[in-house]
Parts: sequence; C-alpha cells; structure tokens
Amino acid sequence: MSVPLRIANIALIVSILAVPVAAQPAYQHLRIIAPAAPGGGWDQTARVMQQVLQRAGIVHTSSVENIPGAAGTIGLARFIGAERGNGDVVMVSGLIMLGAIVTHASPVTLREVTPIARLTGEYEAIVVPAASPFRTLDDLVRAFREKPESISWGGGSAGGTDQMLAGLVADAVGVSPRRVNYIAFSGGGESMSAILGGQVSAGINGLAEFAPQIEAGTVRALGISSAERLPGVPIPTLREQGVDVELENWRSLVAPPGISPVDRERLEKAVNAMVQSAEWREALQRYRWIDRYLTGGEFARFAQAEDRRVHAILTKLGLGPEQTAASTSGVYSLLVLAGLLLFAFAAVIETVRARAASPKPIADGRSTTDDGRSTMDDERWRPAALIAVGMVLDLALMERAGFVLASAALFWLTARAFDSHHPVRDALFSLGVSAGAYFLFVRVLNVMLPAGFIARWL
Repeated sequence: MSVPLRIANIALIVSILAVPVAAQPAYQHLRIIAPAAPGGGWDQTARVMQQVLQRAGIVHTSSVENIPGAAGTIGLARFIGAERGNGDVVMVSGLIMLGAIVTHASPVTLREVTPIARLTGEYEAIVVPAASPFRTLDDLVRAFREKPESISWGGGSAGGTDQMLAGLVADAVGVSPRRVNYIAFSGGGESMSAILGGQVSAGINGLAEFAPQIEAGTVRALGISSAERLPGVPIPTLREQGVDVELENWRSLVAPPGISPVDRERLEKAVNAMVQSAEWREALQRYRWIDRYLTGGEFARFAQAEDRRVHAILTKLGLGPEQTAASTSGVYSLLVLAGLLLFAFAAVIETVRARAASPKPIADGRSTTDDGRSTMDDERWRPAALIAVGMVLDLALMERAGFVLASAALFWLTARAFDSHHPVRDALFSLGVSAGAYFLFVRVLNVMLPAGFIARWL
C-alpha cells in the first residue's frame, strides 16, 4: 500500500472514531435544583438551562427540581446534606440566597458548597397593577412618604434582592427602611398573583419575570434599578426619577460539597459549553439577562466580596441578623411580658374585689350556692380564664389581623375579668389603647409591628 493511501486510511479511521466522541454528551442525566417555588428567577434560570443543555447536546437528559422555602436556604441545607459528593447535580443560587443567609442567620452558607460559575445579571423593576391609582413612580413615592405603612410592597422571600430594593428606595426618599410594609412570597407565581389581584400596592421582581405582564398591559412598570436605560426597554430608571438607587441581581451555579476534581472539571466544561452555545445567547436576549459569566477563583472572590456587601446593606436597612433577632425577640418578649403583668395585675385586683364583695360565710366557714358549690370556686378562675383566652387570641391573631385588633381583644377580655357590665365602653377603650401603643412602637420607637387592617388608613 502506498504511503498516500495509507495516510488517507488512517485519517478516515481517526475521523470515524472522532465522530461519536465529539457527539457524546457530558452527562447522561443532569439534575438542576431550583431552591424556590415555580415561577421565579431561579426556577426560570433552571428551566432555561435545562432546555439549552439538551438542545446543544451537552447533556442527554436533564430535570429541574423545586425546593421552596426561606429564600433558598431550605434548598441549600438539603443540597449540602443530601447531595454531598454527587457529581451529577447542580443548584441555582445567587445574590438572593446571600441575603437570606444573612437575614435568617442560616446555619449553612454558600461557603460550604462548590462554586462553579456566575451566570447572569438582571435589574429589578417596580410595577403596579394596571388599575392602580399610581401612574408614575413619583405618585407612589409621594404616598409612601405620607403614610409608609399604607404602601405594601410584594416580592420574593425576606432578605432577598426585592426587599433590599424596597429598603434602599425607602432610605433614598427619606423613609426609615424599618417602616417598609414588605410582603414576602416564596415564588414568582405567588407574587404575581398578589400583584395582579391588587393585594399589594406595588410589586418588585426581576425584569424578565414581569416582561410578559408588562407587554400584555396587566401591570404598569414605574421604574427599573439600572444605572442607565436599557436598550429596547422603555422603562425609566429610578435615578432619572430622583431616586438615587442602583441594584443588580445576579444568579450563579454551585455544586455539592465534596465532589471530586474530575467531576468539578467536567461540570465546569459543560457550563462553559452551555454559555458559549447559540441557544444560550438567544436565551440571554429573550429574557433580557446580562451576561455575567465568571468562573474559578475570580468567581469565588466575587462571592466573598458580595457576602460582605450584602451584610452591610441589610444591616443598614435593619434586616441584618442582629437587628432582626433583636427586633423580633424584643417585640414578642414585650408582648409576653405585658400579658404576664396583666395577668398578675388582674389576679391582685380580682382578689381584692372578691374579698370586698364576698357574701357572709355560713357556719362551716364557706359560702355556697343553692347546689352546694362554693361561690369562691366559681369566681376564682374566671379572671384567669378570660385573660388566658385573650393572650392566646393575641398571639394567634397578631400576624393575620394585625397588632391593633389582636391587642384590643386581649385588653377587652382583661376588662371582662374586672367588670362585665360595660362591654361597649371597654371595647372602645381597648381599641384606643391598642392604636396608641401601635403608633408609639412604629412612629416613635421604629419597631415594626404587623399592621393588618389598619394599613389601609395609615
């Protein structure tokens, strides 16, 4: 066989062998965990990844698993505990999870997982329902300044980017961030339902999550948190409307702790192939995501710097672990202490009253009713029972009905223990005392309490 023919045969064999190797996917099956309910940014990112990885042939099959709760920290804890050393699973993470770790004082952190890459960035939009009386951001800010608690802000989980933006806006317009009436939802779907249903005054979320509703006209965008206007996005920035705030959310990908160097390298190569694919570039344009691809040591250093920045922001906004713990424990400890003091006071007063009004004892030293029961036994536990019911109702109604109604029920039942002859007078007095206490805590002491129904008139 001649040399040229031999070379040609070798080249043919190499090309035949190379075809299946090049077409071989990196994973037969890759699981992607979105630590949130369906409909939000993490879920959206995970499902776009799933489609791109499969269409580009990087994986044979892929699946998305949702683990909602506590802004991703529940999913993070399960990921660290159940997936340790598993090289065939990844989790979507990002800035929101950093905020949740700080806010909830999570026992697990992102330092315990294996960082893979930062993927995208996205700016936050503030929207209102189409029927909202707020036509512009200035309308919303004016009402917010006048009665902060009357404006409810709906968004993602507590401590996340959405709440950060609400707090930063409050700080920028001269309102204490502690007075922001923020309603947290576990997923973008729940948040959107509340916004469309008018259950909140305004909504905050990533632009991609709002884009379909903005285009359909069901919500009206009042502002976006970018420094400058985005190309092709007719939404004015917060800064150009006099609110000096800029905030960008970012999302990333992490692997479980304890994976082998081989598994980490394989995953990094698969992610790199994904972000270089035409399918991924098209997804970035479609969802208006900013390409923030960053890997390796640079990404690890970036995450550490962001951890410090988020902690500083949340501390400033009164959402850091120290402030949150102090605020929560302080308020509820005060309520419990107040209940105990009322109970003790009621017991003393009732004892004095019972002694003054008790009937004369019979021969054996006891006062009795017609059926032979002691009148003292009947009266002794009535005040305690009424106050105990009031305390239970106070704690049960606090979050749903608000501080004023819950405390009014406690005060009214306490009054019933003293005197059962003036229910209307006591009800009015209880409401007045509760409202006064509410405004003392909120307006003077800057301690947030559940507003409930009263938020409509604040």
